[in-house]
Amino acid sequence: MAGSTDIRARAAVYVVLGILALTAPLLGVYPVFLMKLVCYAMFACAFNLLLGYTKMLSFGHAAYFGSAGYITGWLVAVHSWGTIEGILAGVAASLLLGFVIGAIAVRRQGIYFAMITLALAQLVFFICLQADFTGGENGLQGIPRGSIFGLIGLGRDDTMYYFVLAVFMAVYVFVQRIVRSPFGHVLQAIRENEPRAVSLGYKVARYKLLAFVLSAGISGLAGSLKALTLGFATLSDVNQGTSGEVILMTLLGGSGTFLGPVVGASVVVTLQEYLSDHVGAWVSVIIGAIFVVCVMIFRRGFVGEIAWRFARSGSKLRRAAE
Repeated sequence: MAGSTDIRARAAVYVVLGILALTAPLLGVYPVFLMKLVCYAMFACAFNLLLGYTKMLSFGHAAYFGSAGYITGWLVAVHSWGTIEGILAGVAASLLLGFVIGAIAVRRQGIYFAMITLALAQLVFFICLQADFTGGENGLQGIPRGSIFGLIGLGRDDTMYYFVLAVFMAVYVFVQRIVRSPFGHVLQAIRENEPRAVSLGYKVARYKLLAFVLSAGISGLAGSLKALTLGFATLSDVNQGTSGEVILMTLLGGSGTFLGPVVGASVVVTLQEYLSDHVGAWVSVIIGAIFVVCVMIFRRGFVGEIAWRFARSGSKLRRAAE
């Protein structure tokens, strides 16, 4: 009974969120802002796959997010590649980069793993700064959105928004399938007790590397879509600050939950978008204060804490019924 109630509650939440997402442009919300929010939500979901379900904290995820944006923008703007081909090339580049960095980093754990990802991500940042095709400090400008196989033009903001939203929904379902698959269960076993997973015969390093590469690929997809949405790719996309932002988004919403990264990204992007004009650089202080309050009151993040409280109240009701 309780399980069916939980399923109905989740279904109702997803229906409401789906309706809001589909009707948001019609309600007067700026489509470019919505696309930016969806791209960062996808980025946070990718990071959550690594942190929330494998317990690997990466300080360098902006490397995949930004490098894919550069690759896609360069191929589409300079070499006149199609939109889909450019996105696939950006994702392929982020997968390859994730494999190289992951193969080095997954050999270590904890703070050593985090520091290796940070160091290698900074190396990627300096390559993007010095490389000719990235435009250096000026970045890549004038990236066209193109069309979907020459059939559907993406120049209109509302058309591009629904395309980005469709990709995000597919990624969201894909991440859920990964987590609920036998592979995802092994990742969660590694998160809970890695030595025990090793003792059971699992090749832990391979599972962690595959999770790292998948996370990098989805991050690259988000970066490619963001570059096409805004029409430019800059060093801020590959900067360490972006890696910190995605960590904040994931923890704020609740790592280890499906909706948590989406909620965290929505909060951070909304605050940055609508408060920056009024308070300037103080928006970072405000976001930091919200994060401190979240850590003190919502130890599991917004979504994680709500889910935990509902589960706790449900267990109490079941015990009372017995």
